[in-house]
Amino acid sequence: MGAFHILGSIAGFLVLLKVYLKLTTGWCESKVCLVGKTVIVTGANTGIGYEAALEFAKRGARVILACRNEVKAIEARNRIIRLTLNKNVAVKQLDLSKLSSVRNFANEILKSEERVDILVNNAGMASTKSKLTEDGLQLGMQVNYFGPFLLTLLLLDLLKKSAPSRIINVSSRLADHAKLTAENLTKYQGTYYTYNNSKLCIILFTIKLAQLLEDDQVYVFSLHPGVIKTDIFRVMRGWRKWIVDTFKETYFKSAEEGAQTTIHTAIAQGIEKHTGGHFQDCELIPPYKHAQNPKLCLDIWNKTLELLNLPNTYEKLPSKY
Repeated sequence: MGAFHILGSIAGFLVLLKVYLKLTTGWCESKVCLVGKTVIVTGANTGIGYEAALEFAKRGARVILACRNEVKAIEARNRIIRLTLNKNVAVKQLDLSKLSSVRNFANEILKSEERVDILVNNAGMASTKSKLTEDGLQLGMQVNYFGPFLLTLLLLDLLKKSAPSRIINVSSRLADHAKLTAENLTKYQGTYYTYNNSKLCIILFTIKLAQLLEDDQVYVFSLHPGVIKTDIFRVMRGWRKWIVDTFKETYFKSAEEGAQTTIHTAIAQGIEKHTGGHFQDCELIPPYKHAQNPKLCLDIWNKTLELLNLPNTYEKLPSKY
C-alpha cells in the first residue's frame, strides 16, 4: 500500500502541476491593429518566433522574417500568407553567428524600409560545446547576445525615426542562475552557464538601452516566454534530452502559448511606463536578483562595446556601423 500511496501522490501532484501551468499561462488580450506598421522578428521560421510573426501578420503588419535558413523561412512566409491573406510578409537572411551578416542585414533594412516599429530579438540557441565564431566569440553567446546587441544598435536610428517604437528581447528565467562577469563574458562555462549568462546579458542590455532611450519614445522590454516545446532543445543529448523528451509534451508550453508574452510586450498599450522591465505570462514581474546590479549592467555594456569595436559613447552609435 505504501508504494501505491506514493505513486498516487506523485500522479496527483503531476495532474495539479498541469492544471496550475494551464491556469497561469498568460494570453495577450490586446486588440491593437498593426496596419501600416513594420515588424522584424529574428528566428521567425519556427517556434515562438513563427507564432509571433503569424499574429503580427494577422493584425495587418508588414512582417520581416529574419532567419538564417532561407528555405525554411520562405516556407514559413508562404504558410503565414496562406493563413492570414496578408501578402506583406518578407524574408531576409540573417545569421547571428556572423557579425558581417548582421551588418549586411541591417544595411539592407536601412536601404529598403522606411520604418521599423517593432524589433523582436527572438532567435536563440542552446550550444552544447565550446565553439568560436569567425568573429572570435563563443557561438552561443554570439547568437543569443552579441548578434542581437549589434543588430539593435544598427537599427536604432530607424527605430527612433519610427517612434513610438519597441524593442523586444526574449530572455529566460535561467538568467537568474548565471555566473556572469565582464571578465568571463567571452569564456565558455559549459552549456548551462553559458546559456544562462547570455540570457542575463540580454536583460542587462534591455535595462541599459531603456535608460539611454528614455527620451526617444523607443521602449525596450525583456521577457521569459516559459518552457516551450521548440527546436531550441534539438542539440541536447544524453540524460538532458531524456528529461526534455519525457516532460515536454505534457508540461511544456506550446509555441503559441509561449509567444503570448512576446506579442503582449510588442503591442499592448499602457506598458510604456515599464520600459526596461521584464515580463512573464504577459505580466510585469520583479527583476531577477542578478539583474539588480547596476555595476554589472554598466560593465557588461562597456565590455560588449569593446568586443564589438563600437565607440563607448552613446551619441556615436548611428547606423554607419
